[in-house]
Amino acid sequence: MSAPGTGGEGGAQGAGAGPGAWPWRSFLPWYWPSWAALGLLRLLARFSYPSLLRLGGALGGALSHLPLPQKKVVRRNLALCLPELDAAAREALARQHFREAGITLGETALAWFAPPGRLLALVRFEGLEELDRQAASGRGTILLAAHFTTLELGARFATAARRVHAVYKPSNNLLVDAAFRRYRVAVSAGMVASDDIRSMVRVLKAGGTVWYAPDQAFRAKGALMVPFFGVPAASNPATSRLARMTGAAVLPYFVERLPGTAGYLVRIGAPLEGFPSDDAAADTLRHHRLIEAEARRIPAQYLWLHKRFKGLTPDYPDPYAR
Repeated sequence: MSAPGTGGEGGAQGAGAGPGAWPWRSFLPWYWPSWAALGLLRLLARFSYPSLLRLGGALGGALSHLPLPQKKVVRRNLALCLPELDAAAREALARQHFREAGITLGETALAWFAPPGRLLALVRFEGLEELDRQAASGRGTILLAAHFTTLELGARFATAARRVHAVYKPSNNLLVDAAFRRYRVAVSAGMVASDDIRSMVRVLKAGGTVWYAPDQAFRAKGALMVPFFGVPAASNPATSRLARMTGAAVLPYFVERLPGTAGYLVRIGAPLEGFPSDDAAADTLRHHRLIEAEARRIPAQYLWLHKRFKGLTPDYPDPYAR
């Protein structure tokens, strides 16, 4: 799952521009469903955390019983990545994954509309002192994240705790971009579009921190086929390139949704030693190995809904084809 970003204005937003006005076109009728969705998120942000968990879990559980095409994607991903599980175990994991994914709705509401104090009351950090050490040294830092179901709230935890620029995939929805400028840029050091490498480099060379999750299927210029769970996957090697260009430290950043109403644990790892190497594919594989270990530890929380294994060329079979 990739949250929307700042589109073509990533450079300005990456520099920390303030919230923008609503574009007049966003009031046209075809944007009304998006307005309704924003209103729903604002309303949900007023709910208690336990209520959001119950609502999201129930929603996800209900969706898992519907004949949705996403169910086939989840099942295929689990079969490819966790073949050691039998069919019954994978089916139970798929149902739990939908419940975890359903909770994302309430977490997105909190990420967009909850004040920092409320967010930080839900989370415990491990390794935050390592991030502070890097900032004190003046060295740029990449918080290297991944697409778990906690992605949206996990990014917001980083920007609530410290001055962090978050990288997001641009959205084609004009209203969503405007809402992002209004609600998210104002509560972070800045937002940077995922295709705005120049802004990322500028932030990192200035000693800033960038939260970055480049682990979804990537078929743009520079993409590489790199194994993920042993399966070739179209991958983005940009982390290696950014670290080489800027000398930034790369710190693994993982978020776990804790049982019950215990909140969240954010684990920030030590800087990756010997990163980057001279081999971008090897560096990307190293990131994949980190994600694999975390996904095996909390498998229901990894984003199995994403079609991760489509190849770069027709030479690679499509595992999601009928």
